[in-house]
Amino acid sequence: MKKKLILAAAGALSIFTLAACSSSSGEIATMKGAKITVEDFYNEIKNESDSQSRVANMIIYKVFEDKYGDKVSSDDVDAKYNEIKENAEAQGTNLDDYLEQYGYTQKSYKALIKQSLAFEAGIKSHVEITDEDLKTAWDSFHPEVEAQIITVATEDEAKEIKTELDKDGDFTKIAKEKSTDTTTKEDGGKVKFDSTSTEIPAAVQEAAFKLKNGEVSEPIAVTDSTGYQTSYYLVKMTKTSAKGNDMDPYKDQLTEIATTTKTSDSTFQSKVVSDELKEANVKIKDDAFKDVLSQYIQTEESSTEATEASSGTKESTKEESSTDSSAKTSDSSSATEESSSN
Repeated sequence: MKKKLILAAAGALSIFTLAACSSSSGEIATMKGAKITVEDFYNEIKNESDSQSRVANMIIYKVFEDKYGDKVSSDDVDAKYNEIKENAEAQGTNLDDYLEQYGYTQKSYKALIKQSLAFEAGIKSHVEITDEDLKTAWDSFHPEVEAQIITVATEDEAKEIKTELDKDGDFTKIAKEKSTDTTTKEDGGKVKFDSTSTEIPAAVQEAAFKLKNGEVSEPIAVTDSTGYQTSYYLVKMTKTSAKGNDMDPYKDQLTEIATTTKTSDSTFQSKVVSDELKEANVKIKDDAFKDVLSQYIQTEESSTEATEASSGTKESTKEESSTDSSAKTSDSSSATEESSSN
């Protein structure tokens, strides 16, 4: 979600800052006997669905930044920028080159990050955690465990390793030799995680939490987010722990889980955005974009139209029902007459 929001804001600015960056004449290009102006460009793209959604994003981001921007420090922005940069480098992409390719500087991109963080702060400010929320989080919570994992590319290889481990094979040695997980193999596959961890696939976590100390799982198939590549995991539990019946020692973690659950919920987000847009008294001045916020807020006019449409539908349904009933009566009478004459 966070990543998508940052990219969405970047896309919006890449199109709609053209007018601000253009020459004072407002001309984009000239040719013999003709020219293309910023206004021409604007009129060409303003009704496209992509432009509509991007304008909506720009409005929402502006509203949240104006209200919650002071909750975001420069240190917060720098930390998020560095995180994105590290993730990009891990995927073989140089972030600075990528931004330059799309016309951004580090400064302008950090401005987008600040907007994204302000949005997050705004959504989170509306969260109220109840005892029921904590109980729900508790149901699926498991405390931190220590384990070892081996990752391989094929099910056959995973089965062969499992057979070797069942014959007292050395998990640490095999992990170093055969695991494809470059972040863990050098340390013999050692990992620590709880049920909130995102580094370990959910299927692996689920299998691990069922193991006793010293036990090794059967091969676990995990398909990546693209749906094209499947890896196979073996996990050995080295130090597990039961959560018991007392939530209090884990209350901070449970609160974090419950908060993340709420802030990630699209219905909750839409409600918060709607409330903030109404409070900011957003008014669309350009008819080309009059409906860009309709999915978040309804004007009195649109509400009235919806009510009238609903009423009209009901009346229409009644008329159709009456007509159908008459038709059925007529058909029934005809059938009776036909039967009598026969």
